[in-house]
Amino acid sequence: MTGNSTPTLKSRPVFAWIYDRLARNMERGPVGRYRRELLAPVTGKVIEIGGGTGENIKHYSPLTTQVVLSEPDRFMLKRAQHRDVRHASHLEFVRAPGENLPFGDETFDAAVATLVLCSVTDQAVVLGEIKRVLRPGGTLHFFEHVLDEDSERIARRQRRWAGIWSRVGAGCRPDRTTAQAIEEAGFEISELRQFPMPGAPKLVRPHIFGEALKPE
Repeated sequence: MTGNSTPTLKSRPVFAWIYDRLARNMERGPVGRYRRELLAPVTGKVIEIGGGTGENIKHYSPLTTQVVLSEPDRFMLKRAQHRDVRHASHLEFVRAPGENLPFGDETFDAAVATLVLCSVTDQAVVLGEIKRVLRPGGTLHFFEHVLDEDSERIARRQRRWAGIWSRVGAGCRPDRTTAQAIEEAGFEISELRQFPMPGAPKLVRPHIFGEALKPE
């Protein structure tokens, strides 16, 4: 969920508690279904960026040989560590921001980013780090809310309210063009779906879902 963002809300147990409750509620609806679909084909050694309180853990396939959940917020990470881990073959928790992953080059077969690239401090840096730690041919699996590119009216509103939304939402920005950022980082997008998330506030209703490849 989280990258380096608003310090007034970050690293507070009350924020981790609130976020955990919100995430669990969303998990019961379409967000949970998208998480399951996204993670079903993920195999090998996996790095998850900004894993938050661990909602993805139960969705990983037994074909994952290792899942490393990285999260910079210690209270979020503590909650993730108390999740039921029976669905992960090997699970490791690392406190680290997406902008500075403590792993060697070409360490992982796959990377996962779900509802996190909206809140990292620097998307380009984070995506560069993801690309660095992925092996050639490795895949990035992403599920994010983004700027509405189909409605200029909604896009203007997202840009207008981005600053306030970010302060309230611990750095989350509704005006990011994440698919474009993924391509600009050097990934090749092999699957991309764009859709409105049912029930979500208008500012964060447009979502993308897909997979990108690090070229050989």
